[in-house]
Amino acid sequence: MTVLAQSPAREPRGADQAALHSCASPAPSSCGSVHRVKVALRTRPLLPQEKIQKARECVRPDSTKDLVTFGRDRLFAFDRVYDQGSRQEDVFRECTGELVDAVFEGYNACVFAYGQTSSGKTFTMGSGSHLVSEDDVGLIPRVINEIFERCETVRREEPLEAGGGEEATQTTFRIRCQFLEIHNEEVKDLLDPSSAPTTSSRSAASKNGSQGPSGGIAIRENGSGQIVVAGAKEEEVGTREDLMRLLEMGSASRTTGDTRMNAHSSRSHAIFTIFLDQDRGGPQRDAGEGRLSAKFHLVDLAGSERQKKTGATGKRFKESVTINRGLLALGNVISALSKKEAHKHVPYRESKLTRMLQDSIGGNS
Repeated sequence: MTVLAQSPAREPRGADQAALHSCASPAPSSCGSVHRVKVALRTRPLLPQEKIQKARECVRPDSTKDLVTFGRDRLFAFDRVYDQGSRQEDVFRECTGELVDAVFEGYNACVFAYGQTSSGKTFTMGSGSHLVSEDDVGLIPRVINEIFERCETVRREEPLEAGGGEEATQTTFRIRCQFLEIHNEEVKDLLDPSSAPTTSSRSAASKNGSQGPSGGIAIRENGSGQIVVAGAKEEEVGTREDLMRLLEMGSASRTTGDTRMNAHSSRSHAIFTIFLDQDRGGPQRDAGEGRLSAKFHLVDLAGSERQKKTGATGKRFKESVTINRGLLALGNVISALSKKEAHKHVPYRESKLTRMLQDSIGGNS
């Protein structure tokens, strides 16, 4: 799992500072294994309005040593650090390349962007506007392209390895997609907006104590220990263009709102999931390794907020409370996973976000 901690370059206060604290490690750690939590910090440049307000940069990232200095002398270490001039391509290759490898090996993977509102999470993930230059394309479209390129490479190279005989085409791929958002602890299917919960469905869910039917959608664990989202739509795709179309369609349905800090603030956690099923032939199938299934969660989290800074009231204030509660639950899960205890309790059920990501952030090996 990779956590992308987004930070504005201006002087952080409150929620900004908390983002740095919760994601920092006391010393640099080895990046040799992909099957663990990795944290990268990316600092965006000052926005035009921040320059007008005479905001100053006091977060000093050092991408050569993967360190960031906060204030005068407070030093934090991350697995990777990206400064204000970092490129989307570099973030993709260094933060998600190994995760794509893991998915093709049959391991679930997860990458999410965490940080205060207006820190650039949606830009980094690429789940906002898709009318951008090639250099500004985000992580999700790049992951989509990489997965299809690897599938095409396997299909192209296998006939050569098999000598072009009857068993030349040995591996078949099936790619599916799911796009959900969690808004006020209710799950909405962004590929099927009609699934939005009604007042009656919310009331019924409350009466029977269910964890979740939200418009007919529920998060469950099947007999194999896999987390499934019952009632959510899964679309099978054959081309990267089909998958990009679904990403764009779902992004257009996402809940956004206006706050003092961001005119188009994301008010929900958006989870774009790619399912990859592989059916391998030949010796691998005979050895019981012929079928592999994995999923890749790409999560654009809603930004952490302080009411004093966003000016949120009424509906917006309620949203900010549930947003912060979900982020706190995620932090508690990561904290529990990092403890070196034989029988530790990991509170996945504290929120629908952590429950949905359970078999990716906790592992499916």
